[in-house]
Amino acid sequence: MSDNRQFSTFRLDGLLLGVEVLKVQEVIRYQQMTRVPLAAETIEGLINLRGQIVTAVDLRRLFGLPPRAAGRLPMNVVARTDDGGVSLLVDEIGDVIEIQDEAFEQPPETLKGVARDLVDGIYKLEGRLLLVLNLEKTLAAA
Repeated sequence: MSDNRQFSTFRLDGLLLGVEVLKVQEVIRYQQMTRVPLAAETIEGLINLRGQIVTAVDLRRLFGLPPRAAGRLPMNVVARTDDGGVSLLVDEIGDVIEIQDEAFEQPPETLKGVARDLVDGIYKLEGRLLLVLNLEKTLAAA
């Protein structure tokens, strides 16, 4: 008997990515940010989430993708880590999906660059691929 896994999904420049649902605290609309002087360019800033200070990481910059279109604000996927919450800035929030473990595959050879290092594997869905984002590696790279 195979186990199922649940993923909170989001879009980033046409890519469908997912993080295990148990690692996600919440998903929220764009929040006003405070810039952090001398921070890495992937750090968009800090947000105050009901008194909790959360670092916001711009996944577009981390993945080396072009900037968002003018006037398009990112969404926040707030994830839980051992060091507290961190926000992943994404283009669009998707659904929570449940997938059988046996459908898991290694990343394809066509996945290049930073994305290959940050993705644990893929699930083939109907007409699309779900890239499973490794949260720990992503935060270490930020």
